[in-house]
Amino acid sequence: MSEAAVDHEPVDLVAGEYKRGFTLRAMLTGAILGGLLSVCNVYLGLKIGWGMNMSITAALLAYGLWNGVSALRSGKGAMGIGENTISQTGASAAASISSAGLVAPIPAWTMITGEELPYMALVVWVLAVSLIGVLVGIAVRRQLIEVDKLPFPGGLATGQTLKEMYASGAEAAVRVRLLLAGMGAGAISKIVASVFKLKPIGFPFALPGKSAAVSSYSGLNLTFAFDPGLLMIAIGAIIGPRAALSMLFGGAIAWGLLLPYALDMGWAEPGDPSKPWFSEGVRWLLWPGVSMMVAASLTSFAFSWKSVAASFRRKKAGSSNAPDERDVPRKAYMVALGFAAVLAIVVQWYLFDIQVWLATVAVALSFVMAIVAGRVSGETGVTPVGAMGKVTQLTFGVLDPSNVSSNLMAANVTGGSASQCGDLLHDMKTGAMVGAWPKHQAVSQAVGVVAGSLIGSACYLILIPDPANMLMTEEWAAPAVAVWKSVAELFAMGLDAMPPGTMPAMIIAGVLGVLGAIAERLLPKHIVKWTPSMVSVGLAFTIQLWVGVAFAIGAIAALVLERIVPNWTARFLIVVAAGIIAGETLAGVGDALWMMFTK
Repeated sequence: MSEAAVDHEPVDLVAGEYKRGFTLRAMLTGAILGGLLSVCNVYLGLKIGWGMNMSITAALLAYGLWNGVSALRSGKGAMGIGENTISQTGASAAASISSAGLVAPIPAWTMITGEELPYMALVVWVLAVSLIGVLVGIAVRRQLIEVDKLPFPGGLATGQTLKEMYASGAEAAVRVRLLLAGMGAGAISKIVASVFKLKPIGFPFALPGKSAAVSSYSGLNLTFAFDPGLLMIAIGAIIGPRAALSMLFGGAIAWGLLLPYALDMGWAEPGDPSKPWFSEGVRWLLWPGVSMMVAASLTSFAFSWKSVAASFRRKKAGSSNAPDERDVPRKAYMVALGFAAVLAIVVQWYLFDIQVWLATVAVALSFVMAIVAGRVSGETGVTPVGAMGKVTQLTFGVLDPSNVSSNLMAANVTGGSASQCGDLLHDMKTGAMVGAWPKHQAVSQAVGVVAGSLIGSACYLILIPDPANMLMTEEWAAPAVAVWKSVAELFAMGLDAMPPGTMPAMIIAGVLGVLGAIAERLLPKHIVKWTPSMVSVGLAFTIQLWVGVAFAIGAIAALVLERIVPNWTARFLIVVAAGIIAGETLAGVGDALWMMFTK
């Protein structure tokens, strides 16, 4: 799909709408809705290991709530698009509070040490982690969204949904109908998959195995499969062919070549022959994948540091790269950054007895990992939470071996803030699409993480009063907790715990990541679009291949439509894709609520 087909431009509304949208009502609505939605994500995280993006859900709930109030008050009190943008930004920040540690390192720490944080200590901890993520997002927003114009498909889908909700006219009516049709298709896809418990369908082939443990590897074992859902196909249509085909290429190399080789060498263990070997394979593939993502992202950032720094300089006459009144003021940002950094360092020392120098390293590393998470999420729509967690646990396993608290909780600061940054940049993408002011969104995000910390922490303590006996059971599988716990116990031995063969693989992958990022910056644009994105290639090492297959299907379908019906594609494809994402997300939230109240 061509860059022109993606609607990056702000919608043309009444001047001042977005400045007026920054209201107390908008922020309180977002904080309350997000706090309630955080309960859903904490529950999901402890049940199945991941949560939902709640931006579209929050936007629709706020719209319905205040339009209902307006109907009762003879048309007074409806929420406009400016207020709704601010509201959903805060709600998304609050709802994503689970990624600040509530569903992974915090319960893992309790299970290993036997200690548990009291309520207010837990609130302060997740708030400190989340604030670091928000502040890093502010720092890199301009580069990733305005300069690099990364798609951030989740944010794009939310922005498109908001624009259609508030648009008017004959063209708008058609777009709304297509949005609703997409939502219906996405919802039906999710409901059918849930009711009939549909699984990815493996490709009908097998590779011969050379180890004594197994004689062959099926397509399903290697995650070569087709996922019957529509969500990833819709995301593929948004992110375009370069990122989608890079994911497919990287996945084929990782799961079709490297994993069989690692299995043959005895570096990785096979799993159940009738199931995908994702959990077994990713233990080895994760490390070269993370190395490639980190190297490529940081090299790309190195080319852009002047642009990022310019976001916080004083405005100079005639400078097109200088901040304006919409941006977070430099002094306010530096004060907030200093407060958040000191808070994160102090709580690590006070709550977990982590040495101050190590706590400082954790905060500094948070910025590095958040840059990586932001770029990966912006390009592919997937925030590599698990991958960031492993690399930070390895780092602290080397810096402070045998210390479980530093391995888990210092890594919690780094990994948690990185995942928060990646997720919240999607809301900044929404704001860029509809003309919201970044400084207003930043304030709403800060208010949202306070609400999420208060409500999400209470939810965690109420749901899981005894982590040691309740988690990693049939009722509460808590897969993310299991992974963080096992890695912390493993890295008590330092680098010796690394899977065999991973160090040379990491070096090679890191070099390829650097070279790919350099080529992306130096080669002509018409050549770059046909070269693999090393960020996407690296991500493919850490997720199932069927995700890359679905992405490629969506991207290729968009290319075909662009050739056959270019006018329709330019006007409506993003609308339909956004509708599918919204519909499947809403159905997923409904499914989670059904699970919560019926089991």
